[in-house]
Amino acid sequence: MDCPACGSSVTLEVGPDHPPSASLTDALLAADEDECIEVSRNCWNCGWHEERQVCVASIETTEGDETAIERAALLDEITDELAAIECLATLEDALAEVRRQRRLEPSTADTDADTPE
Repeated sequence: MDCPACGSSVTLEVGPDHPPSASLTDALLAADEDECIEVSRNCWNCGWHEERQVCVASIETTEGDETAIERAALLDEITDELAAIECLATLEDALAEVRRQRRLEPSTADTDADTPE
């Protein structure tokens, strides 16, 4: 953000119970219900200063979707394996096999019909 008074860059500081390097995101995620986080913005060029408080009224958490988590882990594993393959022919064979397997799967609404082969 730029200073509304002079246009210079401003610093964002979260305090006073947080270390100077704390980000607002980290402070919010670490906050407890009914906790208020003080945030100040300062322009060190002209002296402009603004303080705000963000108060956490309630916290709602949800558990991750097990299927999405498992899928993401498998994609990471596949990506790591593919990155380790240096032979272009092996990569081409792997791509051909993936496409063959996808053709054998029954069609579903979430398949990528637009994906060129």
